[in-house]
Amino acid sequence: MHGTAQDHSGLSPRVGDRADFAAEFAAFAASFSCADLPPQALAAARLNLLDTLACATAGRSAPGAMQVLDLVREWGGAPQAAIWCGQERVPAPHAAWINGVMAHARDYDDTHDAAILHAGVSVIPAAIAAAELRGGCSGADLLAGIAVGLELVCRLGVATTIGIIESGFIYSSLFGYFGAAAAASRVLGFDAADTLNTMGIAYSQAAGTHQVTRDAALTKRMQPGLAARAAIVAAELTRRKVRGAQAVFEGKDGLFRTYLRDGYDPDILREGLGERFHFVDLSYKPYPSCRFNHTAIDAALALLAQPGFDSSCIRRIRVGVNNQAYEAVCTPPDIRAAPRTIVQAQFSIPYNIACALVHGRVLLGHFTDAALRDRAVLKLAAITECRVDAVIEREWGRTVSPTHILVDTDDGSFESRVDLPRGHPAFPMTAADTDAKLRDCLAFGDVAWSDGIAERLFTTVDAIEQLADVRDLVRILTPEAIA
Repeated sequence: MHGTAQDHSGLSPRVGDRADFAAEFAAFAASFSCADLPPQALAAARLNLLDTLACATAGRSAPGAMQVLDLVREWGGAPQAAIWCGQERVPAPHAAWINGVMAHARDYDDTHDAAILHAGVSVIPAAIAAAELRGGCSGADLLAGIAVGLELVCRLGVATTIGIIESGFIYSSLFGYFGAAAAASRVLGFDAADTLNTMGIAYSQAAGTHQVTRDAALTKRMQPGLAARAAIVAAELTRRKVRGAQAVFEGKDGLFRTYLRDGYDPDILREGLGERFHFVDLSYKPYPSCRFNHTAIDAALALLAQPGFDSSCIRRIRVGVNNQAYEAVCTPPDIRAAPRTIVQAQFSIPYNIACALVHGRVLLGHFTDAALRDRAVLKLAAITECRVDAVIEREWGRTVSPTHILVDTDDGSFESRVDLPRGHPAFPMTAADTDAKLRDCLAFGDVAWSDGIAERLFTTVDAIEQLADVRDLVRILTPEAIA
């Protein structure tokens, strides 16, 4: 499983005394099967599929998703793949794009808390679109594709030593191009050479700026979908014998030097390939906002449980996080304290803490235009001060940040610190939590689902490797009506 792929010229891309990691991974992916997944990884791949589909059902009506949907409809084209939560079929790259946008739009999707990225939102739309292109694709082959795609995204992430603030790239989308390409290749049954080539063509399209977060741009939620679309384009070009870059990751102008200033560990990148699966460490979100907010929400909820704490008597809230979190969800302070758009609210620690303290929870309904005018929430957000905590930065600088909260009230001061957010593998959501999230997502969209949709989706995904044709899963996502 660990051989070196050959490119279309018959030459193996090499860097120094070993093959470029893209060639090594292509050989692994091409020979990988669902039977190679140990039980924990098998369950993790199923969970990622279910969670990504759940998030998409809530995202169909989200700003950004609606504009992409209108554009895809206007373009029309070959009815190759389904738009989830709808009744239209469009060209497969367009389906992968819009489905990825919907899955990411509510910021409710998976997170790798050490690598700082989302994985499923690029991989799963590309894998399912590729399955529809192929026709007659089994659930086992889909799951194999999902597993290799998730693994590549996560493996690139954990091996990268430069943070997203320093690099300026969002790794969800940047690494998603390659994970989605690997997933589509495996679903389509590509050999190692064609898998490598597909990743090489994806490299010519790879992007994913962090500036969209700073500017609260709607394109933040579009970038992973663009990666999924690029993967299908790359696979189709490979099928037409177009040749792409070969030394994709470690070449002289490969991803790591050009995008990441050589900030990576080549040994971590390769260690345990095929035996150790990094995607089992993905977290699943209990709250629909940027993951950097989640330890802050958990810390705020912990304050509510402290004896004598009264949220109606708060005078001042002080918050300490690492630099990545500070840059992503605390600046500029005036915008984070009084978000004017849903995206700004999704990326605001003051707003999320205030929601938790006022409502005792943070739900999809707290990220609507009406919710942004909640005076009680805005009052607390306005007195929340954020800073970089030197100790947290030193000890947790490359991961999702712990949060330390100190609250001054009329009755004294209270503090709380949370290091690992709920949904982390060490503190996972329960089966009941996952079921509640699925139902919350299904209810939040603009779709009239048939009775029993949650049960059908859960049951089908839970036995996905026994499914004869992935199109049976896609049909479950076709609603009775759309508002």
